[in-house]
Amino acid sequence: MDQPVAITHAAEPPGLGTVATAMDATSPLIEIRALFKSYRRGDQIIPVLNDISLDIAHGEFTALMGPSGSGKSTLLNLIAGIDKPDSGQLRIAGLDISRLSETALADWRAAHIGFIFQFYNLMPVLTALENVELPLMLTSLSRSERRERAALTLAMVGLDDRMDHYPSELSGGQQQRVAIARAIVTDPTLIVADEPTGDLDRRSAEDVLALLRRLNEEIGKTVLMVTHDANAAKSARRLIHLDKGELSTEQSGQS
Repeated sequence: MDQPVAITHAAEPPGLGTVATAMDATSPLIEIRALFKSYRRGDQIIPVLNDISLDIAHGEFTALMGPSGSGKSTLLNLIAGIDKPDSGQLRIAGLDISRLSETALADWRAAHIGFIFQFYNLMPVLTALENVELPLMLTSLSRSERRERAALTLAMVGLDDRMDHYPSELSGGQQQRVAIARAIVTDPTLIVADEPTGDLDRRSAEDVLALLRRLNEEIGKTVLMVTHDANAAKSARRLIHLDKGELSTEQSGQS
């Protein structure tokens, strides 16, 4: 069983936590205005998001909830730059990413988004250290600098003793912590998590949520999480509910 993880600032990779302070924190990090998204299925147009307007501030931990088909994962993918809206504005740190070309959007996503998936998406033939190092391959860091940064980030999530282990040698909770380390190693502007505890047992899920809270509270990372689990959503400071592609209700999360 995994042990609860403590984040220590001594283990922070160089630059981690500096992005938010370099931006204008007086304006929202995420600004969404009149956002629409639909998909084509044969001859049918299936509306998914309908006139979404939303602000998310720097340093917030926000959970998106809603029934299956409500559009929460679609909204998350739009914010992460994985997909594009049909119309409307989607500004991240002042940049309207909906207007970027596919190449520019891919470059922006690599620099600014740390994505955590439900099923980890680790490379089975790579060690934990090598998996975390992968996003740094697109940077100008030397091999030794990449290795050092990946190792420090794994230490942050409590896996400094598992760096040379392959995913098959790790528990589900440990694999998700490797995935979190991979998501934050580039010092992203925004961490987005799609059902990050959906494939974990209760104890491992609690440890992963505690880690996300610490990244938010101690380092000031902005976290946006999609979840169907009401208990997981309580870890967030803000809960946003979607229903049939529209914002329905909003409430405060943890105190």
